Amino acid sequence: MNSENQELIDVREGENFNHLLLYKYLSKKIEIKENDLQVLQFGGGHANLTYLLKFGNNEFVLRRPPLGPIAPSSHDMFREHTVQSALNKVFPLAPDSLFFCDDESIIGAKFHIMERRKGVVIRKAINNNFNFSKENIRKISFNMIDIISTLHNIDPSKIGLGSLGRPDGFVLRQLDGWEDRWRKSSHNKSTESRFDALLNHLRKTLPKPQATTILHNDFKLDNIMWNEKKKYVPEAVFDWDMCTRGDPLMDIGHMLNYWIDENDDDESKLITSMPYKNVIYPSRKEMINYYAKKTDFDMKDIHWYYAFGAFKLAVIIQQIYIRFLKGQTNDQRFSNFGIRVEALINRANKVYKI
Repeated sequence: MNSENQELIDVREGENFNHLLLYKYLSKKIEIKENDLQVLQFGGGHANLTYLLKFGNNEFVLRRPPLGPIAPSSHDMFREHTVQSALNKVFPLAPDSLFFCDDESIIGAKFHIMERRKGVVIRKAINNNFNFSKENIRKISFNMIDIISTLHNIDPSKIGLGSLGRPDGFVLRQLDGWEDRWRKSSHNKSTESRFDALLNHLRKTLPKPQATTILHNDFKLDNIMWNEKKKYVPEAVFDWDMCTRGDPLMDIGHMLNYWIDENDDDESKLITSMPYKNVIYPSRKEMINYYAKKTDFDMKDIHWYYAFGAFKLAVIIQQIYIRFLKGQTNDQRFSNFGIRVEALINRANKVYKI
């Protein structure tokens, strides 16, 4: 089995949809025969549901929001379609999005269809397609910073994204919004109270943004696909549904929470989605310094973004976990997410210096 097939599974129970209705929609866009359509699911993501559509020699990718109630403005497939179709022209790592559909009667939600990219995604389990030598890991790591620095240097007004989001007051609005999501998804008053001190600290030390750039807003290793032949060359960046304009250091603070340092404790291994057994990455400080050199941004307040990133990630995981607790998803990968939330609480309350 090759690496790309390892990403594919039969559609999970409860996450299927009416293939005939999808065929009728697609047949108006693409030449396709009903009995040719085959649907598989990409098993890696934790929130949005992603499917491979195969017919004949053609392959496309369909993306839709997760099942169950979702927070307003999150999992926005129209935003993802708009961003990818615009970015693809100047940032080819964003796969081109071809069609957006707001008719929820077809598959039960709004969705978009994009081009298929093929390559290798590095997840928490060691991928045998890669040689995880220290030298190669450093190539991958600094290539990640090259990717996000390139994105942050794109002028959104030149590609039709000048009105994306609301950058004025972005940082405070993010803090307010993620706190509101936390209150709505939290099921444990003791856990909730442990975030109060952090939120007070973040409000008192709110940084002033140095720039307004395009933000990916979920930038991490397993949202990057690498070329299967040129293993350390990026092939695609995925998950653009939260993309907006705002403070670029938000992307770095988020990424740092998935990062794993050689001397990190066991709780950090619960948080990361990166492979860590017998793998040594550049330190967080090295990554921060390299980003500073690529962008000329002052990183003196990076601890604020790191702490906020821990809080935001805890909320994201809690939103997924509460869907599992309520039976809105049967995906057993989510059964231990409560432990991950606790680990992020511990990190967020001690991250004031890196």
